[in-house]
Formats: sequence, structure tokens, C-alpha cells
Amino acid sequence: MSGKSIDHAFTAESATGAASDPTYAGALSFMRRRYTKDVSGTDVTVWGVPFDSAVSNRPGARFGPQALRRASAIFDNDPQYPFDRDLFASLAVADYGDCRLDYRLPETAHATIEAEAASILKATGFLLTLGGDHSITYPLLKAHAERRGKLSLLQFDAHQDTWPVASGADGSPRVDHGSFVAQAVVDGLIDPATSIQVGIRTHAPETCGIEILGGETIEEMTSAAIAERIHARTGGTDVYLTFDIDCLDAAFAPGTGTPVAGGPSSAKMLAVLRHLKNLQLIGADVVEVSPPYDHADITAIAGSTVAMYVLGILAEKKAHAT
Repeated sequence: MSGKSIDHAFTAESATGAASDPTYAGALSFMRRRYTKDVSGTDVTVWGVPFDSAVSNRPGARFGPQALRRASAIFDNDPQYPFDRDLFASLAVADYGDCRLDYRLPETAHATIEAEAASILKATGFLLTLGGDHSITYPLLKAHAERRGKLSLLQFDAHQDTWPVASGADGSPRVDHGSFVAQAVVDGLIDPATSIQVGIRTHAPETCGIEILGGETIEEMTSAAIAERIHARTGGTDVYLTFDIDCLDAAFAPGTGTPVAGGPSSAKMLAVLRHLKNLQLIGADVVEVSPPYDHADITAIAGSTVAMYVLGILAEKKAHAT
């Protein structure tokens, strides 16, 4: 055991390098990355947003960041499949911990999320956020668009999230997890002409001009063909990727607030992600993992694997650039 350590999340001396914690022990940061509030110079910062006060059905996604970190322990220190590499050999990744939110004042959450995301983005190259309900993507888009301008949205989801936005008591938009996309279009944060939604299996009053690849459509397509449509739609623009875990069929993601049958398998959607290595990703999140409705960490494992694939894409891209 010489040269081995435990609690890599606290004992690591840098944001690169593999951990050696046993899968069943040690501090549970995401993929054993070092916990730190100093993310200056990192390639990627992983950040949790434990918020679920904007759901329309079953709550519980506030526990999502904890579950995703716990499930990520299954990724031990071998090269990660299918990337066949130690993702952290050169990719500097830190875990920033969670956003501090006042549960007594949920109406202040989005402003807090936006401000903290903007602060993190000043120091790191890429922000990978673990949710939380899908409304958190709205303040994340605001923070990213402030730095990058109008973005293309790549949304994996069973729902369009384009329901009309009502006004709150003070007249401001009342954005929830089913309306954040509509408000992002109104605010000019995303360009509908270069945005696409994958896996949709419900109807909303508006499409907002966003291309939709519905559940039945992607069932007939190969993963490579789906990725080709995504590349064609986004056209080399800056892309923000949001992955609502209910994109997957309920058999693969039972632990979510609004499950919808008839969706794709985790294997198929992971294969789609694998084909997106040339996408110009500038930020990403994984949302709507709700542990109270999960069984044997099925949903958390799927969600943490999606997040790992995002890191794999970035690690691969950095390796090929050097």
C-alpha cells in the first residue's frame, strides 16, 4: 500500500492526478477530485446546486449533488471507458462543493446561483454543475451568456420546458423547471435556430423555434445519426449542454421528479455523447436526479456517468490539442 492515500478529496496536492481511495471508502467529492474554493487555473470546476423548489411534481432533487458524488465513487482509478485514459492525467478538475442557498427564501435562489456561477467562471475554464431541478439551468445560462454571448442549447430531456412564464408578485418572470427554456429564449440567452432538444416525449404549447428530436424519432435513429443532427443544428457555435436525467426511460432513471416512459436507454444516450467530441462545449449540467425515488443508485449512476462523459470529452479534446 506504499504510495497510496485516502481522502484524496482533501489530501490531493493538485487538481490533476488519479486518486487511490477504495471505492467503498474515502471522502466523496465528484470522482475524488480535490475539494477547494480556489479553482484558479483549473480546466473544469464541478459544482453542486442543491435546489428543488421549482418542481411541478415530486421533489427530492436537492439531494442530487450528494447522490451524484456518491455514485461517482464507482469510477475507480483505471482508465475510464470508453475514453481509455486517465481523465485527470492532464485535465485539471476541482470540486468546488455546493452553492449555499437559503431554503427559507427560495425566490432568491436563482440570483444566488447566477452570481456564484459567474464568480466561478472567472477562475475556471469550464463549469460542470450537478443539480438540483431543471430551473437552475436558467441562471447558469445567464452566467455563461454574460461571458460568451448568445448560446446554442443542447437539451437532453423528456420535456421541452417551454411552458409560458408567469409573473411573480413583483412582476418579474416566475421561472420554474418547466418554463426556463421559454424565458431563456425571451431573454436572448440562447439562439433557437442553433438549439436542439433530444428525447422529448411530452407536448408543450410552444417549441420556441428549437429543433426537437422526439422519443419515437430517436428510437429509429442510431447514436451516430443523432449526434450528426446535433452537430448540424449547432453548427460550430458555443454549446451549453443540459442533461435532464428524465431524458432516459424510467427503467434507467426511476429516481426523478417527472419520469416519462418510452425513452432511450442510458447506453444509447451515452453513445450519443461519445459522438459529440467535436462539439464546442462551453458548459454543462446534469439535473433532476431525485434520490428518494431511486433504487440501488440506478439513476445516480446514470447521472454521474453522463457527467463523467462530459469530463471524458474535455480530457480527450485537451490531449489532442497538446
